[in-house]
Formats: sequence, structure tokens, C-alpha cells
Amino acid sequence: MKTLVSLFSCFCLLLSPFASAQRIKDLATIQGVRSNQLVGYGLVVGLPGTGEQSPFTEQSFRTMLSNFGIMMPSGLKPKIKNVAAVAVHATLPPFLKPGQKVDVTVSSMGEAKSLNGGTLLQTFLKGLDGEIYAVAQGSLVVSGFGVEGADGSRVINNIPTVGLIPNGGIVERAVPSGFSANDYLTLNLNYPDFTTAKILADTINQRLGADPDKGYRIATPIDAASVRVSAPREIGQRVDFMAVLENFEFTPADAPARVVINSRTGTIVIGKDVRLLPAAITHGGLTVTISENTDVSQPNALAQGDTVVTGQSVVDVDLADSRMFKFDPGVTLDELVRAVNEVGAAPGDLMAILEALRQAGALQGQLVVI
Repeated sequence: MKTLVSLFSCFCLLLSPFASAQRIKDLATIQGVRSNQLVGYGLVVGLPGTGEQSPFTEQSFRTMLSNFGIMMPSGLKPKIKNVAAVAVHATLPPFLKPGQKVDVTVSSMGEAKSLNGGTLLQTFLKGLDGEIYAVAQGSLVVSGFGVEGADGSRVINNIPTVGLIPNGGIVERAVPSGFSANDYLTLNLNYPDFTTAKILADTINQRLGADPDKGYRIATPIDAASVRVSAPREIGQRVDFMAVLENFEFTPADAPARVVINSRTGTIVIGKDVRLLPAAITHGGLTVTISENTDVSQPNALAQGDTVVTGQSVVDVDLADSRMFKFDPGVTLDELVRAVNEVGAAPGDLMAILEALRQAGALQGQLVVI
């Protein structure tokens, strides 16, 4: 009989989380204080013949030259194997000011084989509103490489068509923040839960000396995801207030009873509150294996015959030993795993069993397949 560790060490991860106190900054974010995505289109030059000869790359190249006052004849087709059209994107963190820098990711948009050794020319990075918030430029750091032979064979390591420019983007415009727009702040939970929202509000009121019974509240839960907190309007006092508030610790509510299955990797995560109703289960399977063996029939030395190659098929049928096991009311996670382990079920078998239990209405908890 396999042990619990050997059965699930590589294929199944079982979580039995115990509630513990955590900081507010680890469980919630401030509404209006967020990152923003920036994107742009540019050209990478200086490639060692690994660029591309696409129409939009040629058009971009002509436009770039015209910006420098160089006009190419309309009938001249430039040879730009050392140029590649790229998409440039970055994430602008909150509170970043003009002159500060961000990392920039550059990705090939066409048929360029590699961006290794290239340099990104000045590229405007725009936000969702179409305004320019940063400018990117610099040499790329590419971790992959690709080699191609004359016969078309290729060897590729990692991804040579994506590169990074550390601190390659300079912020040109700050994003307005709602941090000091009102007389209150709203804390949004990373995982919405009504119980957790109430516990969070009670913790803030208790730590800051508020008395909800007498109508004096500092924190008020709005819904399952948000808690509104009264805060000083003066910006310096508000920063001091948040520095204290975000380090308050509280114990969030237990997560819902849930079983998460990733059928692609064979990973199974079972929450500690998952329970089973009375059920009897049998699980087994029929395995048929067909293999082909090749034999050579050769005549004697003096016989007038030909050597013949013959095939021989071998069919093997393996009927798994199906065992039935019974669950009593309120079976816990440990008992479920122990019972499945005793019959030697693999993670794939456990997935089928859990799905069958859900269909039978005997699984108390959500079954999530990702």
C-alpha cells in the first residue's frame, strides 16, 4: 500500500490552512492607488541580420528617417535585416513622479528571429487615455538565442524574441491618484468575504479607540470587498495614518470549502473544510496493451528458401482490482485522502472520484476545474 506522501508528493498538493494573524497591507489594497499599464510601438536596430523585411517595418523605417529630415526615393526598397518592429510595454507603479525610471519589456511583432544585440530607439509609451506617460530607449537584455542551419534546422534556447531594458523607461507624466481626494480611504480586500470585511472593520475601530455601539466609527464595512476608513485630510497626517494602519494585524475568516483541480498538471488542492455526505465508492479500470514483436524466419543452409520477416501481436489485458470503500457522514479531508490512498488510486483517479461525488451530491464544497 502506498503511503500518503508517495502518492501525492509530485501530483497532488493538499492544503490545510490554519488561520493566523496577517497585516492589513498583505490582505487589502487602497482604492485608487493602483498601477497602470503602458504600451508603445517602436523599432529595434543593430541586429546582426536577425531582423525582418515586412511592409510595416519598412514603413516605420521610412517614417523614422523622415523625422530626421532624410527622404528616401519612393521606388527604393531598403535592406533592413538589422531592424525589427517591436511592441514595448511597461507597468507604471502608483506615485511614480516624472524623471523616475521603470523597466521596459520589448517583444518582436514580426518575423525577426532574435532581438539579441539590438537597441530600442526612442519610443513613446501611452496609457489607456492615449496620453504619453513615459519614453523608452536603450539596449536590450535577451536571455535566449536561436541558431538556424542551411537546411532549415533550428536550435532555440529560451525566447530570443523578447528582451528587457532595465530602467529603460523615463516617466514623463505622473498619474493622478485618489489617495487624498476624500475624507476617507477605502480598503479593498484581495479576496472578498463578508466575515473578513467585518473583522477588518472591527479591528481598526478597536485599535484606534472607536466605539461603534455609541455611533462613533472610524471603519465601516461597505460590502464583502470594501471597508471605508475615515482618514485625516492633510496629506502628511494621512501618510502617517496609513503607515500605522497598514501594519495592524487581524485574523481573516476561513476560506470557503473548495476543491481545485488542474487536469493538465495533475494538481489537486483540497481545502480543510471540505466534507462528504454518506457515500460508497468503487473505482477500477480495464487496461488493454497491444505490442508488436518482429521475428525473422530463416531457412536451413541447404534449403532453397527465402528469409522472411514475420510479425507477432501480443495482447495483454489487465483488469484492475476494484475495491469499494464507504464514507460516513461528515468525513474530513484526512479521512478522504486515507481512504483513496488505501485503494492505491492515482491523482487522475482521485479527480474522477471527486467529480463523481459532486454529481452524486455527496461533496460539500465547490469543485473548481482550471
